[in-house]
Amino acid sequence: MAIHLYKTSTPSTRKGAVDSQVKSNPPKNLIYGQHRCGKGHNARGIITAGHRGGGHKRLYRKIDFRRNEKDISGRIITIEYDPNRNAYICLIHYRDGEKRYILHPRGAIIGDTIISGTEVPISMGNTLLLSVV
Repeated sequence: MAIHLYKTSTPSTRKGAVDSQVKSNPPKNLIYGQHRCGKGHNARGIITAGHRGGGHKRLYRKIDFRRNEKDISGRIITIEYDPNRNAYICLIHYRDGEKRYILHPRGAIIGDTIISGTEVPISMGNTLLLSVV
C-alpha cells in the first residue's frame, strides 16, 4: 500500500500521511448495520451523558476467523480499513465462488493467493492446523 502525503495548506495537514487502500462497496451479505444504542440517553430518552452520541454510522463487516474453507485457494481482491476494529481487512474470492473477509496479513498484497488446510505450504496468509505445525 502506498502512503499518501498531504500538501501543507493548513496547520492540520502539516506532516499528515494516510495509507491509500482500495475502497470498494462491500458485498451486502458480508455487512450488517451496527446498532449503536444509547448515545448518552437512558431508557426514557433523557440525556444522562452529555458528552456521548453522534459519530459516523459504521457498518460491521463479518470476518471469517475460522478460515474453514479447506484446500480451496482464494485470491485477495481488496484491502480495506475496518472502522470497527482499527485494522485492515481483505476481501477474499475463493474458487468455489464464495467471498469472505479476513484480517489482513501484514505483507500480503492484492492478487496474492491464500489457502487454508492441513497440507499447505507455510507462507504469508496461509493457515494450518496447530496439530500439523
